[in-house]
Amino acid sequence: QVQLVESGGGLVQAGGSLRLSCAASGRTFSNYAMGWFRQAPGKEREFVGGISSGGGTSYYADSVKGRFTISRDNAENTVYVQMNSLKPEDTAVYYCAAKISGIVAREPWQYGYWGQGTQVTVSS
Repeated sequence: QVQLVESGGGLVQAGGSLRLSCAASGRTFSNYAMGWFRQAPGKEREFVGGISSGGGTSYYADSVKGRFTISRDNAENTVYVQMNSLKPEDTAVYYCAAKISGIVAREPWQYGYWGQGTQVTVSS
């Protein structure tokens, strides 16, 4: 079992920045690739980005590429997403997820563990 807890969400104006954190406990964190997803009202959950288990490779959705950066600290069992130049369309509940094996996947069903989510609201 892996337990995930997100934090850092909130209300920010367009153009602003937020950093979300996801703290993990349970199994060996460094065995898991980590993903960030988001879900806006009335929409499906979508892949934002992910990072490999060792932290050497990261992937991003086109919609956030160049604005979001994902990192992880395996010693602290935490993964982060730094979100810059936020837009109103980034408004959503953001979730972190853990996937056994080191390879990032874009499909939510490939992740076995999920946090409870944190709300990000970007005002125009």
